[in-house]
Amino acid sequence: MAGRIEARLAELGITLPRPSVPIANYVPWVKTGNLVVVSGQIPLVDGVVVVKGKVSWGVTIERATEGARICFINVLVHLKAACDGDLDRVRKIVRLGGFIAAPSEFTDHARVMNGASDLAVAVFGDEGRHARSTIGVPSLPADASVEVEGFFEIGW
Repeated sequence: MAGRIEARLAELGITLPRPSVPIANYVPWVKTGNLVVVSGQIPLVDGVVVVKGKVSWGVTIERATEGARICFINVLVHLKAACDGDLDRVRKIVRLGGFIAAPSEFTDHARVMNGASDLAVAVFGDEGRHARSTIGVPSLPADASVEVEGFFEIGW
């Protein structure tokens, strides 16, 4: 039987994909005590980066916002693994971090990151309200336009 969070994902039309494999020397998540840290995830769908390039230089804000949403879905995949398959163990999204590949004159990073933040609240309700950092960068792995990482409190 699906839990509360799995049911909410289904209501939103979201099916979690298989976890992606790290592309370098790191692990996708670390659990210590009641904290799970999920490494940065890029907008991968079926192993392909679907939102590439610099925001405002060929990538619209709307497309980058969708990319941030996809990144958060990929964060959830690894969070689920860290929670032994039970997302109902998540007590609180503590913090999301977003990295937006864009030129130095771009200043709408927060709007792009809302793609992840809005989905976090849609899925987890008040437990999804989180602290956040959103940082502009000159480039990201695999030419991704956005990357999202997360810190979560879980219960046993």
